Amino acid sequence: MLNNQKIAIIGCGNLGTSIANGLLMKEDFDPKNLSLTKRNTSSLSEFEARGVHVHSDNKIAAQYADIILLGVKPYNVSTILKEIQPVLHPQKQLIISLATGITLEEMYQVLDQNTVTFRAMPNIAADIQESITCICHQKALPVQVELVKELFDSIGFTISIDESLMEAATVLGACGIAYVLRFMRAMIQGGIQIGFDANTASQIVNQTVKGAAELMIQKNIHPEAAIDKVTTPKGCTIVGLNEMEHQGFSSAMVRGVIASYEKIEK
Repeated sequence: MLNNQKIAIIGCGNLGTSIANGLLMKEDFDPKNLSLTKRNTSSLSEFEARGVHVHSDNKIAAQYADIILLGVKPYNVSTILKEIQPVLHPQKQLIISLATGITLEEMYQVLDQNTVTFRAMPNIAADIQESITCICHQKALPVQVELVKELFDSIGFTISIDESLMEAATVLGACGIAYVLRFMRAMIQGGIQIGFDANTASQIVNQTVKGAAELMIQKNIHPEAAIDKVTTPKGCTIVGLNEMEHQGFSSAMVRGVIASYEKIEK
């Protein structure tokens, strides 16, 4: 179904370009069905070269799209909706907000009440089709939910959740990728200190983290079950793990997650 849909990403920043790249990696996706808008379009020139419609007119992009993704900052969502509202077709279009903290009810303060709206929270791994995207909706038919899932499945993996969990999903899935990257940076720094050059340390850490994630996904096991396979009595792994815990590793991670969540909730 997605192949026949015209998609517009309004306010195409880092997340929007990641989604665009993910869609364009689909073999059967026609670049002509994708429109990207941005105030300054110079950073989108590579997409234009690939056949994507690139311009700064949000109303034109919205008018001819079947699916409209709002990639703007939360404080701009209402402004953009008011701008494009006159050209929207509530009976045939889906509106998907990627903005953190903007509820569906807030969107309906501007939109026609018959409009089908979604909130979605992918992460920047959409760029390589490895995002986790959480979605919620109002007024959507099952076929429309499946269409939106197909869209985000094209850039990774999609799950439906209650809207009350969307802010938590933002922290765990979108902010979370930054947490993992900071952890990887720290591992690389440690690797350099014990003798590796930066490039070799990066290769080892990248594959180690990838392998750990795949182990969890494919075996469907709890992290501690996998850890038990690595830790031997009086071994170097348990010594390292215990030292990290003495320094507050798990506590710092939990507190970071909660701090990000509390920031969104304010």
